[in-house]
Amino acid sequence: MTYETNDETRDRFLAALARRGMLGEDGLTIWGEPAWRHIAAGSEPQALDDATMAQRNVVVRAHATPALAGEHCAGWVEAVFAGCGLRLYAGDARELYERYCHESNAARLLTGMIVAVPAAPYTPGAARFGHVGLYIGDDQVMDCANAQVRKLPLDLWLSNYGVQAQPRWGWYGDVALA
Repeated sequence: MTYETNDETRDRFLAALARRGMLGEDGLTIWGEPAWRHIAAGSEPQALDDATMAQRNVVVRAHATPALAGEHCAGWVEAVFAGCGLRLYAGDARELYERYCHESNAARLLTGMIVAVPAAPYTPGAARFGHVGLYIGDDQVMDCANAQVRKLPLDLWLSNYGVQAQPRWGWYGDVALA
């Protein structure tokens, strides 16, 4: 699935937060996080055209890696990198977030980096283990959720999963591909 972000999508997302009782005041969620995470002009992450061959290989592998059943977003990310011949760094999304995701400046988000949150309120698994995806360039994130591989606009992914905690990114296993 592919989604495009526009004002209507943002408005529907914010309305859904309000219906769920997750929208606070002044554009914040009830956890004090921004309800919508807009990427400011001049802070755009890396485009796929500017990626190295190693970064592009990760994107190709992400498109070829099938979904895993259940809530196994981190297992899907591990499978993507294993398919590229890279060493596995096992852990749930929260562990990957804590070990490897230290950056939150969108201008430093590079193709092939993992994007994660330590918790999200949507399922018991996400509340306990967080959620992780893969930045594939061109303002897009791929992840595995509900046994489906999805491709989402970066701002929608960051807003959706960042309602409870600051999303961050970094190189899987601290292995820089750029």
